[in-house]
Amino acid sequence: MRIKVKGRDTYVATGGKPFDAKLPTLVFIHGSGLDHRTWALQTRWFAFRGWSVIAPDLPGHSLSKGKPLTSIEAMADWIWQLLDELKVKQASLIGHSQGALVALEAASRQPARARSLSAIATGAAIPVNPQLLETAQNNRPAAVEAMLTWGFGNAYQFGKSHVPGQAPIAVGSRIMASNPLETDLQACQNYTNGEAAAALVTCPSQLILATQDKMTPLRSGLALAEKITASEITKIDAGHMLPIEAPDQCLAELRQFITRLP
Repeated sequence: MRIKVKGRDTYVATGGKPFDAKLPTLVFIHGSGLDHRTWALQTRWFAFRGWSVIAPDLPGHSLSKGKPLTSIEAMADWIWQLLDELKVKQASLIGHSQGALVALEAASRQPARARSLSAIATGAAIPVNPQLLETAQNNRPAAVEAMLTWGFGNAYQFGKSHVPGQAPIAVGSRIMASNPLETDLQACQNYTNGEAAAALVTCPSQLILATQDKMTPLRSGLALAEKITASEITKIDAGHMLPIEAPDQCLAELRQFITRLP
């Protein structure tokens, strides 16, 4: 689906079903340098079972036009602007890594509109290795290679895939090579409002964390959980790229949480 947000052409994946604002809405927010394809399995499952699903490419990413947004706060505001364009009053926010920071900030800014929050492979902050940030600014392909090496768990480095016939690391490399990874990483580096935002979240919340995460270590997610009232915690034995690396397990955790919401 293509719509305009603040006059900019925006691509929004809908899980294979037409978007219907009358249904409960789920918003899936991708991580640094990625796009809507992060959520291929999860969006399709919910779209075919009674939810309206939107998985946007953030501005300047893949199929969305415009300049990339330079702060987590701006991305959070943009998510609500997108929902305003779609005439959605309330939504469940689901984010991976940087996208989880965006979802957290969005839930804190308009708590009455956040039906629930699902934060995947994240913490209250995502400090970026200075060498990675410099590499992303000067040599994006090398930064992408480093991100994917650190981002996937041990088994995936030897070619494992939950989707027969696909090579997720190769797919991720193609996506990230053309997206503004350096801008996204800088936005993560600059974001310091996570703990304050967590204290303002009032909706039911879950954290899905990765035990092999080298980019946002498990301890960071556990520390964030202590700041959010009524949060649930799940640990999956995988690396940072949970929605891609362990899509079925990630979906199972989202299902059990979201389908219990009133």
